[in-house]
Amino acid sequence: MLGFIGGSGLYEIEGLSVLEEKFIKTPFGDPSSPVVLGELEGRKLAFLARHGRDHSYPPHLVPYRANLWALREVGVDRVLAVSAVGGINKLFNPGDFVIIDSFLDFTKRRKSTFYEGKFSVKVEGSDKVARLLNSGKVVHIDVSEPYCPQMRMLLMEILQEKGLRYHPAGVYACTEGPRFETPAEIKALSALGADVVGMTGYPEVVLARELTMCYTSLCVVANPAAGISSGRLTSDEVLELMAEKEAQIKEVLKEFARRLPEEKTCGCSEVLEGAEV
Repeated sequence: MLGFIGGSGLYEIEGLSVLEEKFIKTPFGDPSSPVVLGELEGRKLAFLARHGRDHSYPPHLVPYRANLWALREVGVDRVLAVSAVGGINKLFNPGDFVIIDSFLDFTKRRKSTFYEGKFSVKVEGSDKVARLLNSGKVVHIDVSEPYCPQMRMLLMEILQEKGLRYHPAGVYACTEGPRFETPAEIKALSALGADVVGMTGYPEVVLARELTMCYTSLCVVANPAAGISSGRLTSDEVLELMAEKEAQIKEVLKEFARRLPEEKTCGCSEVLEGAEV
């Protein structure tokens, strides 16, 4: 099943029938919102609001592990996440879409793995994920290609066909938040190769990968980052830009759900092979 992570309201996509809402208690705590299950042209979908429906979870306190586990519980094995970002690369303009292909992690205190050796949370189930957790294994996953190549290629095709301005690759720098970054921090991130900056892309991507989920990230540049912007950064401008892009985002998601092949051609589901110690 395909799952979408983003703001609330995604389940209002035209043509989508909402079937039910499930609030799932997980071994990793409560998710930030109920999982909305729907159907689009015969295909089941799941939606989860990363920050909660009332945007009550700041980036550093989003229950990332619970969110991914809740999606797993309803059968999601592919995730498309939508995020607003600040532009670092001066070729990335407000309103541009970015299909992320790598990341830099500058978070500080987030739970960024399910696999904590002998301290791992015990879970129900008999699949490999459950076995590794319940046996207290130490696991090192490969992140040479953290974002699903099959899903990324489909996003490129859709954005190209719709004539939307986009960048087929970009490095996402994830900072702790909830404050915006300083100009000095942005200058350092730029020197390290970051194209955009955000506060939620990590650990979401690696947690999905640890669960053998395909994961891809579609970002929208909401504003230039600090030191690049000519003025003071505000949350208002981010929300205003995302509201302007809402119709386009929903149209892309709708087309993505229609066209994503059932058959996987990536290796995302094999990430745990050879990863345990």
